[in-house]
Amino acid sequence: MMLEADLALGIVPVRWTLLLLLLGTTTSPIAAAWRRGDISLFFLPAPEAEAVIDRYRSLRMRLVPVLSALAMVLLGFVLGFTFPASMTPNLQCGVLPWSGSGAANSSSSDGSFLGRLWAPLFRNSSSTSNATSGIVNAARRPEGAGRLPPGIVVSESDLHLRRLWGSPTKDAPVRKYLLTMAVGYKERVNVNATVQKMTLDYTYITQFSDKFDVVLFHYDGHTTEWDDEFQWSKEAVHVSARKQTKWWFAKRFLHPSIVAPYDYVFLWDEDLGVENFNAEAYIDIVKKHGLEISQPALDATKGHKAYDVSVKRNSGEMHKTDAGGEKCPDVHQRPCSGFVEVMAPVFSRDAWRCVWHMIQNDLVHGWGLDFNFWRCVDDPEEQFGIVDAQYVVHHGVPTLRDQGNGEKQGSRAKVKDRQYAEMHAFDSRMNNADKELDNSTARSSSSQP
Repeated sequence: MMLEADLALGIVPVRWTLLLLLLGTTTSPIAAAWRRGDISLFFLPAPEAEAVIDRYRSLRMRLVPVLSALAMVLLGFVLGFTFPASMTPNLQCGVLPWSGSGAANSSSSDGSFLGRLWAPLFRNSSSTSNATSGIVNAARRPEGAGRLPPGIVVSESDLHLRRLWGSPTKDAPVRKYLLTMAVGYKERVNVNATVQKMTLDYTYITQFSDKFDVVLFHYDGHTTEWDDEFQWSKEAVHVSARKQTKWWFAKRFLHPSIVAPYDYVFLWDEDLGVENFNAEAYIDIVKKHGLEISQPALDATKGHKAYDVSVKRNSGEMHKTDAGGEKCPDVHQRPCSGFVEVMAPVFSRDAWRCVWHMIQNDLVHGWGLDFNFWRCVDDPEEQFGIVDAQYVVHHGVPTLRDQGNGEKQGSRAKVKDRQYAEMHAFDSRMNNADKELDNSTARSSSSQP
């Protein structure tokens, strides 16, 4: 307002002339007069004053972007000299001054003023960083591999035998399916028949096909005898632990990372008759119907059966429920649907990953698992199936009960008692786990706004 009033009087006082001199160009007449000490031009007529002011405004509009850019460059130089260059590789976030650890933090805090300002704020978040690995890379690596470069980490394996000679790149590839059985030498006839049905290339009767890897879990200590009697045994994996069950072996030797290469895992008993079973035809049916967990149907006319849903039917190549059965008033309940027995289950890779985690380390008989397999698929009534076109006979030989303490009276009965005790223990644990999950979910829901 004062400037406009002065212009109305036709003059520009000294205070405004000085301001214009400071922000004007050094070649203006007023600036030249100032240098000569001539103050006669300090009071100007209104028209000339207006011209000077217009020139100032135009110059200011041109200078503002240039001055802003220069200020940013200057700030960059200040920051560059303030922070040590050694901190830049450890940046975790573009808005933080550094993200190092140990000596790196110490040097940055002591070596610069801004470092000392930032250090108290970010010391805790950066103290766990490793000088040789970034957080992003470490997150991609499995637990225990954080000190290794990601390119060398191998988190999965297999049960495929390899040569001791030749190039590793020319070894036979891992096979697509895995057959595992807990076996005793007394049942070698049944086991031999099962392995031959699964694995042998009948063009070359003594050679494995390229479909199955085989693992035999020996609970009686006899291993080398198999090689003497069966040629295929020399290409199988043999694991021996006396008086142990297939679920004990499975928990310890079939970790999901070990069986990851296999599309399907067959976890079978040793007492099955397989005269009417073809493995590849079975798998074709399983894939066709999208079955994640399955089993071959049981020929109840020749062997043992525990549940009606597992019995062979003649109405098609597979069935999923026991709808209408005498013991199945509710088709949505186990064992009427979403159910297979524990003697001959076949698991997809994804289903086995879940089932393995459900197996209890101390409950070795596996009783009760079959009533909970359904938890490991998205849709139990659609992703479980009994394959009728490929069926087996379950002879029901109680071989494991003979592995009790034979020196004491009634050892077989004690094994059976433990089987039932384990089933009740498993049911109790599952019920408690369900309740704990429900309570946790309820608390989480109630805490949300």
